[in-house]
Order: sequence, then C-alpha cells, then structure tokens
Amino acid sequence: MGKRRMPDLYRAPFPLYTIKVDPKTGWVITAGGGGGSKTGIKNAVHFLGLELVGDQHCATLVHSHDTDTRATMNLAIGGDVIAAGQDGRCSLMRFRQHQPRGKAAAKDGGGSEQGAARRRAGKGGKGSEGAAARGNVSEMNDNTTQISVDTFGEVQSDLNPQDPLQKCVRFSPDLSLLLTGGTDGHIRVWEYPSLKEKLDFKAHEGEIEDLDISPNNKHLVTVGRDFACSIWSGNQLAMSLCWHEKMPQIAAKSYRYMSCRFGKVEDQKDTLRLYTVQIPHKRDRKPPQCYLSKWDGQNFLPMLTNPCGTEVISTLAVSDSGTFLGLGTVTGSVAIYVAFSLQKLYYVQESHGIVVTDLAFLPDTPKGQSLKGNNEAAMLSVAVDSRCQMHTVRNRRSFPIWLVLFFCGLMVVGAVLLLRHLFPGFI
Repeated sequence: MGKRRMPDLYRAPFPLYTIKVDPKTGWVITAGGGGGSKTGIKNAVHFLGLELVGDQHCATLVHSHDTDTRATMNLAIGGDVIAAGQDGRCSLMRFRQHQPRGKAAAKDGGGSEQGAARRRAGKGGKGSEGAAARGNVSEMNDNTTQISVDTFGEVQSDLNPQDPLQKCVRFSPDLSLLLTGGTDGHIRVWEYPSLKEKLDFKAHEGEIEDLDISPNNKHLVTVGRDFACSIWSGNQLAMSLCWHEKMPQIAAKSYRYMSCRFGKVEDQKDTLRLYTVQIPHKRDRKPPQCYLSKWDGQNFLPMLTNPCGTEVISTLAVSDSGTFLGLGTVTGSVAIYVAFSLQKLYYVQESHGIVVTDLAFLPDTPKGQSLKGNNEAAMLSVAVDSRCQMHTVRNRRSFPIWLVLFFCGLMVVGAVLLLRHLFPGFI
C-alpha cells in the first residue's frame, strides 16, 4: 500500500464524473464532459466492454453516446435504463444491444446484393441517416457489439433559480421509484416508469450531497451541506443522525456529512447497515481526520466510527455483498475498507491526478463474478483527469471451519497425551 502508479484501464477524451456497471451485461458505463462551455471538450456517455485476460483487466470502447451541450454528472442504472443528471434535469435513456451487422447480413443472404446493399447503407448515405434516426447506433466494425441509446423521458429535477444542478439520483431497488436531489435542497420522488411526481419536499438548507433508499423502500436517507444526515419515511422526517454523540472532542459543526449508502450484511439476509462519511467543514493548516461510520440499518443506532485519513473523502461505494467499502479522495487517492471492522485493506495514494468523482464495484452477478477472476473484490474508479482505473483485492487465504476444529481437537489430544507422559497419574 502507498503511493504508486496505477495503470489506466481506459482514458476518455473528456473529464469523467460518474461510473456504473450493468449487472446483466457487465458493460462499464461512464460519463462526463466539458458542459455547455465552448471549450471543444465533448459531452458523452461511454459504454466499455470489460474483459479479464489472464490476471489483467482490459477495456475497449463499445459505444459513445453524444449528450450535446450537457455533461452527465451522475447516473443510476435501472434494468436497461440510465437516469442521467444533466444540469438541472434528469434524462432517461434506454440502451439496447443489437446483433452484429455481419451476422445479420449472413442471415439475409451473406454475399447477396441485398446483404451488400445493407452493409453499404450502414456506412453512409441514406442508410446512415436511417440508423441515426433509430437511436445513435454505434459505428463499429460489422462483427462488433452494436448498442443503441434512445432518450425517452426527462424531468426537471432541480429548481435552483441561479444555477440548477442535479447532484444525485437513485432508482429504488424494486424500480418503482426514481429519486433525485440537487442544489435547491429538495428531494423529488417520481413514480417509475410513468415519471409522475410523487413527492417534492425540502430536505436540507442548501445543497443535497447524497441520498439512498433502503431495500424495502421504507427509509430514505439524505445528506446535505447543512451538517445534517436525515432519515425520512415518505416526506416525514423520522430522525436525524449524530455520529459524534459520544465523541466530546469533536466540536459542533466542525464536520459535515459527505456520503451515505445502505449495505447488506454477508450471510445475514435480513440485516442491513448504513454507512456515512464525515469530512471537516473547514480545512486547517494541519488537516484533521475524516471519519467513516457504520449504523444499524433498522433502528439507525451507531455501531462503529473509525478515522479514515486526513485526505478529504469525495465519494463512497459499497459492494453488492456488503463486505467492502470503497473511498475516493479529492487528492486522487483510492482505498478499500472491510465493512465489518472499518479497517483499511487496500490503499493507493494519488492513484488519480485529481479528485476521484465516482467508484463502482463489479456486481455479484454471474457476469460480474467471471470478470473478478481470482480477486475477492474489484472496484472501478474515475476522476476529473479523464482516467478510469481498476483496483483489485486478491482472494485472502482462509481455512474451512471444520479443518480449524479438527486441528484444535488434535492439539487438545496431543496436550493430554503429553501431560500423561510427564505426569503418569494425570487423568
């Protein structure tokens, strides 16, 4: 662990702000851009094909979807739909995989005039205009994966009169709700897929930093710049968390919450945890510690709080199993922690050249497991430096419990035999 140069998995031609992994296909979906400023930096969503070759991961660009003058700052995946935060709006885009052109042509007659005409149409002229009208189809070679992206809905998710900006978005686990938060301090809940507004309430004074919803849709947790981390039942405030209640050395309003995430507990199906990150409100010449906290996900009682270094945390991620936590910092460092003990397992100082904007663990699906290889955890990171990197934790050697008990039994028997030999009257 420490400062070392990490190889880039992928480098985009624009700053990267968000990253997710599609659980079904294993595609890495990352996005960003230069926004509306006329700097020549494009705005796009990139689909990457991820592969594991030996012990090394590699990624190739499968499709690029242009988002015109709007940079995607945050996104969530719900089935085959991307909810993308672009300025003060949330744009909904459906992505689909298409059959490679070469195979389609072979089915239509291979070298026939009809098949050749279709191939020519795919490369230019009227045929290319038709392809564009069908949804920005990836212009790859005939034998590569074809992806189309279609925008089918949009909502105004932030109404800040000065500079509207959506800062976070989530789908509920059952995909019945879409939740957004932005700089106006409001949480907006939309019925999905109808996009009918269900709730709109003022959750914080100032910007919303983060939000998450429990697996049963019962509780919503929100984090704001007003020092509050709030638990909501619908639009009713259930409680506010106080992470430093038993830490008198922490002065009031010297820290603010930065991130929040629900996480499962491995091998405990009905158990839930909530994780929060606290960062200093003001920076001193001698940087104070940041803190990582774990809460009971049912009654929201504090369970454990540990310091997590003096680098200011910028983003938090939780693995699907709830075993690992990922942290990124404003100085470009990346770390992986054990969720149970909040102990650091992996750390690369300044892995990126600037602020880490998002993290994503490979999902615990068949596709995700195959991409992990011989690693206990694999996590992607993106940053404003346009780089996407992979961080892995090798499988730690462990012994089955029956083997441990067997050796313990042998030790007990050996100790008894030794005592009988040394002390004939023993037992």
